[in-house]
Amino acid sequence: MSNNLYITATEARSGKSAITLGVMEMLLRKIDRVGFFRPIIRGLNGPDADINLISSHFDLKIPYDQMYAFTRTEANNLISLGKRAEILEGVIKKYDQLRGNCDFVLCEGTDYASSAAAFDFDINAEISKNLSCPVLLVANAHQKSTDDAVRSVEVALESLSEKKCHTIATIINRTDPNDRQAIIEFLKKKNLTGEQLLYAIPDEPSLGRPTVGEITNALGAEVLYGEEQLNRHVRGFTVAAMQLQNFLTRIEYGSLIITPGDRADVIVACLAAVLSTSEDNISGIVLTGGLKPEKPIQELIKGFPVMVPILSVKENTFPTATNVSKIHAKISPHDDRKITQALAFFEKNIDTKQLEKKVVTTRTTIVTPKMFEYELLQRARANKQHIVLPEGEEERILAAAETLLRREVVDITLLGNEDLIRKKIAKLGLRMDPAKIIDPLKSERFDEYVQTYYDLRKHKGITEENAYDIMSDANYFATMMIYKGHAGAMVSGAVHSTAETIRPALQIIKTKPGFSIVSSVFLMCLEDRVLVYGDCAVNPDPNAGQLAEIALSSAQTAKTFGIDPVVAMLSYSTGESGKGADVDKVREATRIAKEKARESFPGLKIEGPIQYDAAVDASVAKTKLPESDVAGKATTFIFPDLNTGNNTYKAVQRSAGAVAIGPVLQGLKHPVNDLSRGCTIPDIVNTVAITAIQAQSEKV
Repeated sequence: MSNNLYITATEARSGKSAITLGVMEMLLRKIDRVGFFRPIIRGLNGPDADINLISSHFDLKIPYDQMYAFTRTEANNLISLGKRAEILEGVIKKYDQLRGNCDFVLCEGTDYASSAAAFDFDINAEISKNLSCPVLLVANAHQKSTDDAVRSVEVALESLSEKKCHTIATIINRTDPNDRQAIIEFLKKKNLTGEQLLYAIPDEPSLGRPTVGEITNALGAEVLYGEEQLNRHVRGFTVAAMQLQNFLTRIEYGSLIITPGDRADVIVACLAAVLSTSEDNISGIVLTGGLKPEKPIQELIKGFPVMVPILSVKENTFPTATNVSKIHAKISPHDDRKITQALAFFEKNIDTKQLEKKVVTTRTTIVTPKMFEYELLQRARANKQHIVLPEGEEERILAAAETLLRREVVDITLLGNEDLIRKKIAKLGLRMDPAKIIDPLKSERFDEYVQTYYDLRKHKGITEENAYDIMSDANYFATMMIYKGHAGAMVSGAVHSTAETIRPALQIIKTKPGFSIVSSVFLMCLEDRVLVYGDCAVNPDPNAGQLAEIALSSAQTAKTFGIDPVVAMLSYSTGESGKGADVDKVREATRIAKEKARESFPGLKIEGPIQYDAAVDASVAKTKLPESDVAGKATTFIFPDLNTGNNTYKAVQRSAGAVAIGPVLQGLKHPVNDLSRGCTIPDIVNTVAITAIQAQSEKV
């Protein structure tokens, strides 16, 4: 079952609020705990209107500040500082907090600002993708020809598709009633909508009409009379600047009369019209210029048995009329009549059972790099592990450690000279009180570790003196902490080579039962999914048996990080077409892996030899391996040697803009991971989180 939906519009005044209202009611018939979330709100003049409407009408009982991430001003400030990524991080964080208490979250996109329409569309697409939300697009056809309406939808759908968003339905709103069917037919002919649902809703002017109360707030008007009638709907306005006999003929039902405050004749005539059975009833009166009726007129007004709202504004008549014409009506939570009308209109024009089924059963498979990185930290935080960092004197390690500790992702022990580490912490202005610092040579456990290492390695000719010197090395000391159960895992490599990181683990921790080698994978975060590449860092030329081990280890690693392992054993040939030692090795490795998987990993899908294009592209797969369960669907790619794997991951990283997280080491009894010596602070944070998740899985 799906657990989210993102409603976004093509432009301002598309009727998105009314659609959101209808969708929320539809969801609550099926799902108990539905949350409401807006990534970015206007944040002006009090609470957000749509949050207020949905929360109040459906009695959501969710604190207001949990239902949005940023105001538009906050978001614009971050963008001006070059911190667009922080907007996504903040949105994901707030959304995730809300999602934890809900069965389903309905998200509503930004309100379009006329000066930043392109930004609004792009940011909505980016947010929906990073929240892994299917999209319901609301297009505005108001006062557009059929061709213009179709073109508007066409551009929006193409853009969403290019941005890898999953659009499940499009509602063309506010159409000319005569154009509804034509718009749908044109879009179907263009084959733009695919399997998504398509609806066209005619324009309903009454939903766009403001109440006198909304006009009062927009103008900052003073209510002189008729405060209890502010819920009257305004169908239009009339400026009364002419003689009375000419003005009376222009009164229409629902008109708001705008007149100078000293026109007592107009005021009295309007109130008389309200009582008259031969005149249309007005919605209210706005008195301009800051002028108010004289006392005798006030007394006369009080005597009218039926009253309409009478407002007073400081502005003159023309600017007041201009301001009223610009007011965009919202559906107020207190306007029961308009809410009922909006819900009835939604149900009349939308097949709610069909839409409900589509929304509830559609679960998008999109996983963006930001989403994946955020999920890593969340999973690590859920069951905190103790990670030892041997390179505690390295400034990048210290900065990353502060981030991890502040976010309460892991518990950390830093190794190194304590005085030097504390001086660097002070110099960098870091706050790291929770971190434990150990100088190996001064540790109370140093002699115990030396003796344990000697006992483990004396059969290899190691003397006690050798053991003392070796245990002085921070990587060896950290590895022994894991072996003795004093830490859960280790991350090193910012200033050490891969060999210096792995060698202690091979000597002390050793490989898992049934495995003879340590291998690695990279988690390749593409624009819309995460793939697993192995081995790209450790084994130069594995034989068939070792390649089979790498495949099984990589499948387990994929599963640990929430990736469904579908394993492609890569070669320059697909199926039975190729001959030669290299392809034969892959073929034999596939056979061994399948055989071992029957016991250790039942149901694992493995295919090989297979070329990369056949493994990842469904159209190529249909031609080369049409009967395969792996071809076109692979998520875990096993390269035949280090030369191929290392170059491929770097090519994809640089050419496709992928985020490469790793190398993630696998095959050891306890997690040890290696950093690149060129690693950044985010690289270290991600690697520590990955290591913590591996440590969690070892304890299951």
